[in-house]
Amino acid sequence: MSSRRPRRWLRRLVVTLVVLAVLAIAVDRVAAYVAENQLASMAEKEAKQYDVRSAGTSVKIGGFGFLPQLVNEDFSKVTLTMEKPTFSGVPGEDLKVELQNVHVPRSLLTQQSGAVTVDATDLRLQLSARELARLAVRSTGLEGLSMSVVNGQLQAKASVRGISIDVPITPQVKDGRVALTLGQLSDSIPSSVQSAIRSQLASGITLPELPFGAQLTGISIVDNSVVLTAVVKDLKFNA
Repeated sequence: MSSRRPRRWLRRLVVTLVVLAVLAIAVDRVAAYVAENQLASMAEKEAKQYDVRSAGTSVKIGGFGFLPQLVNEDFSKVTLTMEKPTFSGVPGEDLKVELQNVHVPRSLLTQQSGAVTVDATDLRLQLSARELARLAVRSTGLEGLSMSVVNGQLQAKASVRGISIDVPITPQVKDGRVALTLGQLSDSIPSSVQSAIRSQLASGITLPELPFGAQLTGISIVDNSVVLTAVVKDLKFNA
């Protein structure tokens, strides 16, 4: 008889601890959900200052446990995603912003007020080769230029002085611009035409202001898209 009572007591203790753990996790997730929605609204508000719109904005708070990080007012990682964004009227395919060491005041959750500051921000903006070509035409004046991704490489097509060209093109970041380097042109194209094309593309592409005032650091081809990478200094969201 006496041996059964300790077992019952132990069983009840285990059940109680399990219930408390489940409740703690539920409270943590609910609080995280509220904070993520609040951060998404703040991000959208800040993005509009840079003429950025999107079909939908979401935030995911990373790190171990929301409430422990909230107590310290410091989140190790927050991911911001904006679907089908446009920046300065240029349509993109996807915008992902990785925020490191995000300082979030507790008042954001309780009073929905305060400012969020970020130590380091990396931005990844995905757009189509077609849109990059439009930006190139706007910057270089090379009318009729089109671009596409062929076998993982950017391919350019244009007609200059009645001569059609179809050549690989390599984009690189130089002094905040996107420089365009043509591949080997056919020997059948007159040297004067080759020089004219290279001269027009030499100045590169001047991009509109990037979201959140980001500074361009890289450009690459991923699948069938052009991906711009950039960093943001001293990013801040206000409620």
